[in-house]
Amino acid sequence: MRILLTGANGYIGMRLLPELIEQGHEVICAVRNKNRFSSKELINQVEIVEIDFLEDSETPEKIKNIDIAYYLIHSMSGNTKDFDSQEAEAAKNFNKLMSQTSVKQVIYLSGMVNQDKLSKHLKSRKAVEDILYKGDFHLTVLRAAIIVGSGSSSFEIIRDLCEKLPVMVTPQWVRTKCQPTAIRDVIKFLTGVIGHEECYDQSFDIGGPDILTYQEMMEKYAEVRGLKIWILSVPVMSPKLSSYWLYFVTSTSYKLAQNLVDSMEVEVIARDDKLARILNIETISYKEAIEMAFYKIEQNQVISSWKDSLSSGRFKKELNKYIKVPTYGCLLDKQQKKTDNPEEALKRIWSIGGLNGWYYGNWLWKIRGYLDKVAGGVGLRRGRTHPTELAPGDSLDFWRVLLADKEEKRLLLFAEMKVPGEAWLEFCIDEDNIIHQTATFRPKGLLGRMYWYSMYPFHYFIFDGMITKIANAKSEKQLAD
Repeated sequence: MRILLTGANGYIGMRLLPELIEQGHEVICAVRNKNRFSSKELINQVEIVEIDFLEDSETPEKIKNIDIAYYLIHSMSGNTKDFDSQEAEAAKNFNKLMSQTSVKQVIYLSGMVNQDKLSKHLKSRKAVEDILYKGDFHLTVLRAAIIVGSGSSSFEIIRDLCEKLPVMVTPQWVRTKCQPTAIRDVIKFLTGVIGHEECYDQSFDIGGPDILTYQEMMEKYAEVRGLKIWILSVPVMSPKLSSYWLYFVTSTSYKLAQNLVDSMEVEVIARDDKLARILNIETISYKEAIEMAFYKIEQNQVISSWKDSLSSGRFKKELNKYIKVPTYGCLLDKQQKKTDNPEEALKRIWSIGGLNGWYYGNWLWKIRGYLDKVAGGVGLRRGRTHPTELAPGDSLDFWRVLLADKEEKRLLLFAEMKVPGEAWLEFCIDEDNIIHQTATFRPKGLLGRMYWYSMYPFHYFIFDGMITKIANAKSEKQLAD
């Protein structure tokens, strides 16, 4: 079948795409910026079309003859005030575009909405569902609670809490019940309903076999990991304090933390397992889902992460506007160093950040990350999705990858930390094996210039030490000799 995949750069979209291709479907990926298409290894097996569903636009010719469409669009992590109106607008524009196509079925991944009192996030999910039901197509809605898999926001938050805090004083919502679902099962459900007429014009809950409180989920995670944790819940922690608690302890943004806390006070339990019986799917337990996630992590096979979404940082839409590094009105720190081993130096550049650190003065980088968190920024905890691979749009600690071209031996990063201005960090290796490392800062007013000059002594030592470590990179063979 010919399938339109919206949200192709998202956590679910990137997991779903290889399954659709493996099943022999012809896939058109809808993205806002084709230069940021994340599944580079599949780029020759799909068609790509640029669509911004927040804008009222003409239907691209490429999607007019589709059979199926996946609606995987959401805006929850981007802001706290108007994401619901944005989601409604996107759904209306989607319906309008689909009315000019031959689509027969739309598949929408939503959240469980079985309680009388819903969070703003779940109300928005239900409102989108109601809008999509007005479309000129058969709608199949899959309603999930927490999705457990390597790189999912829920898994990463539980991982951060359990790995970092052996003793936790927690809000009351840790006793709220939910029904987590393994990402592998979510993909089975999403592909299983394709063209399945029994699933047309219906909404299904999809949940795993376990109904657990958030506290039990953390305890089972600790059991799988062989950790000892002690959890004490208290009634005095307000939603705002709970949001700050999640924000400072985990890698989540404050905006996403607020929306998550709002949702965590609502029980999300499936009404039944009707769809699992229709599709003959035996769902995976929560503990097994955790074990599978760590297998992927240990094998460096994490396909996608919520941290790479643009809404996890400063970007809202376009990366391209930042790729051309400005020169006028900018302050620069330029470093050059010749390397005798350009291949290893390039590997070290491509492995920078995350668990590998920044090669020099890592404690200073950590302090800067902590200060960024205090100021409301993203901090260093986002890390990186893969230890040695980078692609445009990836998050890298408190940077965003703008360009990663190994053939040109060039890596360009843009700062998503809270600074009074805009900052770029670029690495490139020229034909003479000279590494060029350039930090560019475009200050915003007098405060921006004061910030740059106050940090200049630290920049001098950090940037010089960093390029020296990169230039002196040794291969395993050289180390053995």
